[in-house]
Amino acid sequence: MGRPSVYEPNVARSAIDLWWLPLGAGANFVRLNGRIYEAIKARRERRPPQDLYHTALEVFVPDGRYIIENSWPIPDADGARRGVAVEGPVGSRYFGQARALRYEIRRWRDGVIADARWAVESPQRVSTDLASAHRVLELVDAVPVLVWGRDEMNAGEMWNSNSVVAWLLARSGVPTHGIRPPADGRAPGWSAGLAVAALD
Repeated sequence: MGRPSVYEPNVARSAIDLWWLPLGAGANFVRLNGRIYEAIKARRERRPPQDLYHTALEVFVPDGRYIIENSWPIPDADGARRGVAVEGPVGSRYFGQARALRYEIRRWRDGVIADARWAVESPQRVSTDLASAHRVLELVDAVPVLVWGRDEMNAGEMWNSNSVVAWLLARSGVPTHGIRPPADGRAPGWSAGLAVAALD
């Protein structure tokens, strides 16, 4: 069970931590839709259903601690308070004008991960390299604004919150080959993020 980390300047001068959050934790609608999606996907692939995970990053640099998370739906219009850097459409660019059909990517100084109490095998430290930590923070503004739930880049999988985290890590030089979700779990969209990162 994970818990929010406390920034200790003398202990963690630089680090990137990955959080594994059960999809829809604390939100019945998202959890139900995730289970339906996974049941259909598993049946098509002739395998047992697996637990689905959403990912977030906690980044420590000498000047502070940041949460990077991709969230949908957008809770309110006060994005500056949450460090929102990027917004994008969900499902369709045409319908993405409404806040309820847009996602946001946060680079939130001293922020919180709302679902941290439900995290599994988290946080997982993936880097202690200062240059990579700074690079992750810088690249948030450059995340491709692709349609959530669609495969616009022909990456073989839909673009979503896991795609954003995988893209950021790969583009920042953090080794991703050994990163795996918790046992019996999947992170849909992760491979799409790696595939799109490889195109840049």
